[in-house]
Amino acid sequence: MAPLASRFKAGPPLTALLLVLAAGLRADQRPSGADGALPVDRVVAARVDLARLSDTVGLILEAGVRDSAFPGAIAVIGTRDGILTERAAGQLDWAPSPKGIPSANTLWDLASLTKVVGLTTAVMQLTEQETLDLDALVVRYVPEFSGKGKDRVTVRHLLTHSSGLPAWRPLYKEAPTPDSALALVFATSLDTVPGARMLYSDLGAILLGQIVVRVSGEAFDRYLEQHVLEPLGMRSTMFRPPPALVGRIAPTEVDPWRGRHLWGEVHDENAYALGGVSSHAGLFSTARDVTRFARMMLGGGSLDGATIVAPETIAAFTRVQDAAVSHRALGWETANGTNSGGHLLSSRAFGHTGFTGTSLWIDPENNLFILLLSNRVNPTRERRGIFAVRVALADAVMTVVGNRAATGRGQ
Repeated sequence: MAPLASRFKAGPPLTALLLVLAAGLRADQRPSGADGALPVDRVVAARVDLARLSDTVGLILEAGVRDSAFPGAIAVIGTRDGILTERAAGQLDWAPSPKGIPSANTLWDLASLTKVVGLTTAVMQLTEQETLDLDALVVRYVPEFSGKGKDRVTVRHLLTHSSGLPAWRPLYKEAPTPDSALALVFATSLDTVPGARMLYSDLGAILLGQIVVRVSGEAFDRYLEQHVLEPLGMRSTMFRPPPALVGRIAPTEVDPWRGRHLWGEVHDENAYALGGVSSHAGLFSTARDVTRFARMMLGGGSLDGATIVAPETIAAFTRVQDAAVSHRALGWETANGTNSGGHLLSSRAFGHTGFTGTSLWIDPENNLFILLLSNRVNPTRERRGIFAVRVALADAVMTVVGNRAATGRGQ
């Protein structure tokens, strides 16, 4: 049998595909789709060419498979009231297998979407309750975080990735237990003074998760389950999915460190070293569940009678904090025309990506979310095509939908 990497497919680049999409699609070019698997926003659907939207999304995902950006993916485009289209392409593994094709119930390793779906939402809640102060020093909550310059690092610095902490360190190679891995995070020296620059830091996110644990008095996974996932009805979102669910999970990398093809265990090595539960990575979820989260965010913090956070909290957390340093909001990235949100989202749009091939962009001005779930690290993290897919998807969706999804009921 040929190695997995040698079985990648080749195809035309996504830039060429976008030229075709810009010219429009004929009715006889429309492939069948998976629309309707989630609640449909019929009011907005009446104003949007759903057939063209579905075709556009489907063609981009199919081009991603042909270009070997991922073996399979699913995208959901929707509003606060439901979906406009849901499309899937490819299969869950490059190798022929019974793993099947992507669906709304496939479990994907969310990677760094954990930081916003889980961590940032928890911080929003604790801030509302006034048990967590964003401008308090981190040492107030984690006294072990000591060393030169650390007495100036605030919670807000952690949320904006401007704490001065380095981006990463190989905890999985340095620490034999989760507790010793955390001790290394606390002991890591700053690279620069707090507030001087933005450097995306997994270490800062891990530290922030420990603040959530200490302020709430609950384990991180238990906190999310009780205060975010269960109220939102996100029943398939979890850390460390049990073996019984492996048939629904998209496998990720053939991991040289662990010496096996990862299937149902967290891809991020440091999250694995922390026991599979971390605030920077580790959540598994489905398109159906993340759609509920996105609708809640567009709905001002509420969905189906459950209120997770207040509208003003969402607004505060999704604004750029210091334009002189970066375009980061609190926990979230914002659309600026140069990142994975593409070139057409409004200035109020916010989003995040995950290393495994996931992304979520939410545009309250246009009452729109764009969700992409894939396993682009299968079989290797060296596959780089995902950025082009993300940008193509966002731009194509906005070209078709534009501001027609807006209803005037902003956050």
